[in-house]
Amino acid sequence: MSKYALITGGSRGIGRAICVRLAQEGYQVIINYASNEAEAKNTLELCGGNGELLPFDVSDAAQTKTALDDWQARHPEDYIEVVVNNAGIRRDNVMALMPEGDWHRVLDITLSGFFNVTQPLLPAMQLHKFGRIVNMASVSGIKGLPGQTNYSAAKGGIIAATKALAQEVARRGITVNAVAPGFIKTDMTEGLDEAALKKTIPANRFGTPEEVADLVAFLVSPNAGYITGNVVSINGGLYT
Repeated sequence: MSKYALITGGSRGIGRAICVRLAQEGYQVIINYASNEAEAKNTLELCGGNGELLPFDVSDAAQTKTALDDWQARHPEDYIEVVVNNAGIRRDNVMALMPEGDWHRVLDITLSGFFNVTQPLLPAMQLHKFGRIVNMASVSGIKGLPGQTNYSAAKGGIIAATKALAQEVARRGITVNAVAPGFIKTDMTEGLDEAALKKTIPANRFGTPEEVADLVAFLVSPNAGYITGNVVSINGGLYT
């Protein structure tokens, strides 16, 4: 029986690294993406073809339900035992100048996306008495960063949701954890002054997507079965 892992926002950056890493661990990876099919196909190729593409917008509840129902219909004997809620966007601005749409879009993808994807997958995890849920948070959700009120609110919310859900499902062999990266070298950090920011990081460098993926791979493994409701920072000492 194949093991399936769904990674939202899996076409690029941290999501891509997680897909590749979990494929190396023997998972059939389900690569979610909203629009960039070419990059999603590149990710699947990097995974050695061990998986499939599943396009849908996580913030759209109906679209998400249809996609997950269709996947289940094609895999009647299987279930998604790992979900990594990685999809997210930044729309940075000081709150006084923030368009209302930027507030809602960031929260809709991170928080509503977490609910839309995770809630329908829980019954099968509970039935099989095994599941792994990893939510991508951020140092912004722990510390709060100026110019990121919307992003900090979304990531802070995902941290609180992680802690609450972990207590609901632990008896069923399901763990729920959050990973909180600092500055990771991806397209989301392009345009930032890396030289200046490195001076604020005790490790004196940005992290890599592969380092985040290694952490996720451990958290979804059987060896992490007693770790749940935690927020694991991976930020080079930026904030402890």
